[in-house]
Amino acid sequence: VQLQASGGGLVQAGGSLRLSCVASGFTLDTHSLGWFRQGSGRERVGVACIGGRWGTTGYEDSVKGRFTISRDTAKNTVYLQMNSLKPEDTDIYYCAAAEEEVCDLYEGTYYWLTMPGESDYWGQGTQVTVSS
Repeated sequence: VQLQASGGGLVQAGGSLRLSCVASGFTLDTHSLGWFRQGSGRERVGVACIGGRWGTTGYEDSVKGRFTISRDTAKNTVYLQMNSLKPEDTDIYYCAAAEEEVCDLYEGTYYWLTMPGESDYWGQGTQVTVSS
């Protein structure tokens, strides 16, 4: 199993980036996929996730309406379209996969996004820097 993330870069506030995560060793309809981010000295936190079987999506509150997670099963690739970027979105972004359906809403929160330890596989990070 491998996850290859790309698409990070430097962008001005208000701009957009699209991250890609190419999966190999499994198909997207059998695993949940998610995007997490981590800054220096901070814990890794979830940003968005997409379920395997039905492709249902979930978002962390601060990115709702700005970020969109999607997948292309033919390319076995998950995307994170990031619009209206803010300086506080500056972080290293990681894609992750879980063998279970973990992109579920529980008591108003997508709990996988708060529990990155539920992930089974991680890709390398891609740096996103948003200048003010």
